[in-house]
Amino acid sequence: MRKTNRFAVIISITTFLIISGYSLYKFIRYDQIDGAGVFFGFLALAYVFNSLTWGDLDGKKDKDELEEHIDTQSSKISYYVLMILAAAVLLISDGVSNLSDIDNFPLLIVVGLTLVVQPITAFIYSRSYK
Repeated sequence: MRKTNRFAVIISITTFLIISGYSLYKFIRYDQIDGAGVFFGFLALAYVFNSLTWGDLDGKKDKDELEEHIDTQSSKISYYVLMILAAAVLLISDGVSNLSDIDNFPLLIVVGLTLVVQPITAFIYSRSYK
């Protein structure tokens, strides 16, 4: 693993753990869900998978043919995965409680999933070529 790749992975994982840990602490200590923590946790998780897949926090800039194929296929697959996850969130939130009591957390989760599904799919798909 190259030095920049290792640095990107360490920084992104550390950031994710700090954000998730603080959000979990607020939930346990104060019994409240922090919307900003949920959103930035998903964003940090997207950076973790970008750094694991491409060795860079923002994704690789100059892609060869194989990397372009990986990116294209993962984008196609992630669209359908996102549709299934969005439907699951809506069904679970509708079946569990009254929609007026939710305070847009399902919408927040769906938005967070849109940030995270494509990098995760690219990471998993790229492993079949390595």
